[in-house]
Amino acid sequence: MLTLDCSTAQHYLAEHFRLPAASIKVRELPGGVSNLVFRASLPGLPDLILKQSLAKLRVAEDWFSDRSRIFREIDALSLLAPLAPPGALPQVLFADKSNYLFAMSAAHPDAPTWKQQLLAGEIHLSLAAQAAHLHALFFQSNPAYHHFSGLDLFDQLRLDPYYRFAASRHPDLQPHFHRAIEQARTQLRALTHGDFSPKNFLVNPGPTLLSIDYEVIHFGDPSFDAAFLLNHFLLKAWHNSQSRAHYAALALHYWQTLLALLPAGQCWLEPSTILHLGCLHLARVDGKSPVEYLRPNEILQVRRFARDLIQNPPRTVAEVFEMQAEAFHE
Repeated sequence: MLTLDCSTAQHYLAEHFRLPAASIKVRELPGGVSNLVFRASLPGLPDLILKQSLAKLRVAEDWFSDRSRIFREIDALSLLAPLAPPGALPQVLFADKSNYLFAMSAAHPDAPTWKQQLLAGEIHLSLAAQAAHLHALFFQSNPAYHHFSGLDLFDQLRLDPYYRFAASRHPDLQPHFHRAIEQARTQLRALTHGDFSPKNFLVNPGPTLLSIDYEVIHFGDPSFDAAFLLNHFLLKAWHNSQSRAHYAALALHYWQTLLALLPAGQCWLEPSTILHLGCLHLARVDGKSPVEYLRPNEILQVRRFARDLIQNPPRTVAEVFEMQAEAFHE
């Protein structure tokens, strides 16, 4: 079976498109732990992205996952792209299931990730609203969404390395993590991305968000996605404390826009999101995939705050960010 690198990707694309290999430029994209991802420039064609799933993820701890998760990503993009806001999702160009890879349309060559912008302190409330509009799409009642039933991949890539591993390091908090796991496994209400993170949004000119990395998508507990994104705003506030208020405003703009877009009767969403938010906050320093940009003192802040958030959850998402503001003044 083919394993991609810059050279093999170049020759693979040359054969697929019947072009001279020397005419194709390929570079590997950084940052992913679960896939090999390459951007290719081909003569006379728009750039494309070639993506291949890995069986063993590239992290310090042993972490394995079924490579067939990439088939789910292909199906999700094919289903959702026509329903999503224009330009919000890449287009699947072709798939090669025997090699666990596919090609999709690429973002603008200079498009940063939303994560890069946030770490630089660049805040656009419009991007938070765009994320909320895409997220609201997942809540729609679409019979095709049940095609994504089954939680095995979500368990392999999220519940086990994030929740169970973090719980093993904090035995006193195990009942809370077990409750979050049970909620994620039983509160099956809507399509759930599973990695709704700023690193998985590219910012095209506009600015407009392009949402990527749908390999963990499943019909499940959508409050996990809300918590996943909110958690990144919290984490970046610890890292760039001078921009804390701006991250909080961004988070609340996303959250309030999402609530306004959803039908009435979603009273379950806020407490469910807060439960996941506390557990995810701790998991990103004590799980198998720790945040790489936090300094040692910031890790201590996150750990202390997360433990408090798990054990003393507030009633609302807004209060979470008020708690963080107070923690900066302690």
